Amino acid sequence: MNPPAPDHDLAELAERIRALAREAGFQRVGIADIELGEDEAHLASWLAEGLYGTMDWMARHGTLRARPAELVPGTVRAISVGLDYGRGDHEESWRTLADGRRAYVARYALGRDYHKLMRRRLQALADRIAESIGPFGYRVFVDSAPVLERALARNAGLGWIGKHTCLIDRNGGSWFFLGEIYVDLPLPVDPPASAHCGTCRRCIDICPTDAIVAPYRLDARRCISYLTIEHEGAIPEALRPAIGNRIFGCDDCQLVCPWNKFARRTDEPDFRARNDLDRAGLAELFAWSEEEFLRRTEGSPIRRSGHRRWLRNIAVALGNAPTTAETVGALRARRDSGDALVDEHVEWALARHTGAASP
Repeated sequence: MNPPAPDHDLAELAERIRALAREAGFQRVGIADIELGEDEAHLASWLAEGLYGTMDWMARHGTLRARPAELVPGTVRAISVGLDYGRGDHEESWRTLADGRRAYVARYALGRDYHKLMRRRLQALADRIAESIGPFGYRVFVDSAPVLERALARNAGLGWIGKHTCLIDRNGGSWFFLGEIYVDLPLPVDPPASAHCGTCRRCIDICPTDAIVAPYRLDARRCISYLTIEHEGAIPEALRPAIGNRIFGCDDCQLVCPWNKFARRTDEPDFRARNDLDRAGLAELFAWSEEEFLRRTEGSPIRRSGHRRWLRNIAVALGNAPTTAETVGALRARRDSGDALVDEHVEWALARHTGAASP
């Protein structure tokens, strides 16, 4: 670790970092202390209840998430940044959700994967800081290690953690990604954001699968984002009807949040919809071969789900779709695929359409 600079130099450096972060393309930036004791207790309680589902890495690195100095020795501050991805298409999103023939993909996943873009910008920010002060200790994170990013972002003043557990900025809503740089610089910290959810519970009430079991408490095992992205096995039958046409993630709790009327629309080229995923039909996407899936999802966050989970998710959505010749034909074309996971969901979907399950 470098010797600490005088307080006035550190204050100037903090202002310089904020300016550099905005030059790097981030709309939000703040500096936080790394004390996360209360958040560690909240995380430990959540883990003890098993609400993380099959995401074993959450339990494996539980305490490390809340102790930045143990993850990266020498860390004394976290620079937290936010990158907008909002599309300003709430009405269109609701229309897609209401049309059982179309596929709904979470807004963050319509374009290119944000991880590489944010990592490049964060590394560029770290390089610019080093140009200003010389070598210093740091590490960049974009969902790449056990980090309590929302707690750090809250403490850095970027927003508060809402009842749906997403971060909310009163001046910009919740449609933004988070990234961090752990640093060994004792910078002055920003005041933490205060909470402004009040008595509102729209996110709790709108959740299709009742996954928000209490304010600020999410049961991942019921969450559509978890079920369609993280979960590798069969989707529980009891939850399938509530998934509707959501084939990759879910945005309902954000779409209904009143603070998102202040969300800023972004036209970041990397986040523009690819493959017409903001309007594509279920039958069309269900027909993608594995080769086509891999080609079309190159550089997309959807790639990580793999083709079989893609088909599993769409089979569920087709089971919830209106009974039409196109829907039934698409499902029958995937019968006996040779993959037990896909076949089970296809048969369930066919059985949902009267008489369609018979040869």
